[in-house]
Amino acid sequence: MPFTRRDFLHTLAGASAATALTSARQVAYPYPIACNSYNWVTFYARQKKNWGEDLDACLGDVFKSGLLAYEPALNKPEEVIKLAPVLQKYRLAMPSVYVGTTLHKADEAAASIKGVLAIADEVKKVGTRIMVTNPNPIRWGSNELKSDAELDVQASNLELLGAKLRQKGITLAYHTHDVELKAGAREFHHMLLHTSPQHVSFCFDVHWVYRGSQNSQAAVFDVLKLYGRRIVELHIRQSVNGVYSETFGEGDINYRRLAQELKSLRLRPHLVIEQCVEEKSPNTMDGVEAHQKDLVAL
Repeated sequence: MPFTRRDFLHTLAGASAATALTSARQVAYPYPIACNSYNWVTFYARQKKNWGEDLDACLGDVFKSGLLAYEPALNKPEEVIKLAPVLQKYRLAMPSVYVGTTLHKADEAAASIKGVLAIADEVKKVGTRIMVTNPNPIRWGSNELKSDAELDVQASNLELLGAKLRQKGITLAYHTHDVELKAGAREFHHMLLHTSPQHVSFCFDVHWVYRGSQNSQAAVFDVLKLYGRRIVELHIRQSVNGVYSETFGEGDINYRRLAQELKSLRLRPHLVIEQCVEEKSPNTMDGVEAHQKDLVAL
């Protein structure tokens, strides 16, 4: 039988919690199920539209999909001020946000941390409790790796940022793309081995770990075994034969096993749908329908 998102949540939460998930607009644990803005960027792009150009129309689509929460990528506090009333209009929560940081360069890190803390002051007003960051690479689109010295600087600044956010009641969650998994995953491991669980938690983007490890499911479950207890958020995406599918379901990653192992660790991470599309993905529906199908599976 196909493995649906209902199965995933049921396995992760246990029957009593899963029974409550009878409607797409009911609240899951510990926060409402969210979607990341990047999903919509990719769906909009293939329709020749720009996500974020019209906030009211964009968040209206999120609402139409049945979702209760939204995780945006933010660059400055002013974006939160513009976003807040539209979130309120559509009754959308924002328990988590994604922020960019430059932490490997000592001369830029202080300004980057200051910027994130300013964003934190605004998002806290609308109930955000998790800030996800994937420290910037040397150059976007490049596979150039940071030096050992730069990794030491980055880990120190990641710890500092996490400590400052904790004082504001916000959890910092470290996230990766694929470049951090190169060269024996040295950047990825260095960040989690040289920061404390008290100040730096983990946003486990399952498919980026899978793809960054040359499509290795073994790597996914090794990461879960190594750092599972630091997970506070899960980015959920599936692919079929290495290509992103339009909706979550059966595919390359065994999410049934992942849910079972999270349950065995007694973890209930914040669930964020990040089911994106790419060049070779099927093209049979728009973003609203795709997210509706994700939630119907609950």
